[in-house]
Amino acid sequence: MDGARSVRGSGETHEERQSLLLLATSPLLWVGHFLACYLTAAVWCAKAAGEAGALGWVPAAIGAYTVAALAGIALTGWKGYRRHTFGAPEPPHDADTPEDRHRFLGFATLLLSGLSAVAVVYVALVALFFESCR
Repeated sequence: MDGARSVRGSGETHEERQSLLLLATSPLLWVGHFLACYLTAAVWCAKAAGEAGALGWVPAAIGAYTVAALAGIALTGWKGYRRHTFGAPEPPHDADTPEDRHRFLGFATLLLSGLSAVAVVYVALVALFFESCR
């Protein structure tokens, strides 16, 4: 039984225990942040403030959404970085081994986290530039 396990990979890189969910986490956090910001502003302007009304507490809500999204993206990026630097990494990670696939997915997760963080900041900047629903 141990021989079969050593052929498949170590416990951390064992492919039956791997998931692509971590790879998609940062973009999903960005999408959730975008939807939360958009829906908050749209509902506030449509139902409470009117067409020319002030945004009121909406920028503060967007700030809270932004902090939460960036914290989740940072955690995901950190996990991706830890996967990327697993063992003794020697780029490029293009060998057909479980360890190199593990490192490659970690690197892709890290890059997607950086891209998602930039996207979250750009979405949040709107709250700084607009003062009314108009």
